[in-house]
Amino acid sequence: MASQPQDAPAERKFDPNNDPAKLAKIGAEVTRRLEANPLVHKVDVPDLQLYVFIDFLGKRDCQLLIDKIDAHAVPSTLYKGTQQPGFRTSSSCHLNRWDPDITRIEAKMTEVIGIDNNYAETMQGQRYHVGQEFKAHHDFFHTSQDYWKQEGPTGGQRSWTAMIFLNDVPSGGATEFPHVKIGVRPQAGTMLIWNNMNPDGTMNYKSLHSGTPVLAGVKHIITKWYRQNNWLALNSG
Repeated sequence: MASQPQDAPAERKFDPNNDPAKLAKIGAEVTRRLEANPLVHKVDVPDLQLYVFIDFLGKRDCQLLIDKIDAHAVPSTLYKGTQQPGFRTSSSCHLNRWDPDITRIEAKMTEVIGIDNNYAETMQGQRYHVGQEFKAHHDFFHTSQDYWKQEGPTGGQRSWTAMIFLNDVPSGGATEFPHVKIGVRPQAGTMLIWNNMNPDGTMNYKSLHSGTPVLAGVKHIITKWYRQNNWLALNSG
């Protein structure tokens, strides 16, 4: 995930890797698909496109992903230059998109969201023990930051985020969106989907969100970030 420094005025200059027209088109296509799906529920909040799919994954797939996370998780990181002590205290790992089970689950996500999986970064698994959290941040890239020099040409801006809770958490660990005053409690198998852009394809600062501290139990989630451009093609070879 990207951190949340304030963007310099220069960010408003046109950047082909942060193209509002392309991002608006992606947003409109995903919106049509989600709102036509009777299993997907739109959360009624202002100024943010946020959707919930309850029981998207079954218990077997949730446990399969938990086991993979537990086998490979290492301390989570932030982009160089954006690190802050205590900002992100979870553990995380990248899951192999060529693993048949991951491929199957990602295909199921694609069927719901409608974005070609080649536009998605590698699925990331995350684990939070008691007291661990991810403070408020945006998933979109702040293009005034040094990391954009690498991320811009290798996939462009992040458009949508999909997050799946893999287990119930007895206390804490909600995903909160402070600007729209809503929090979603972890429930096994539930998928959250949100647009990091406004409908016009500009960055939506109200997509700010946090993973609040776990107060009891352990929280496992997976996250997929979808890009403006074909991420896999630009990061292969």
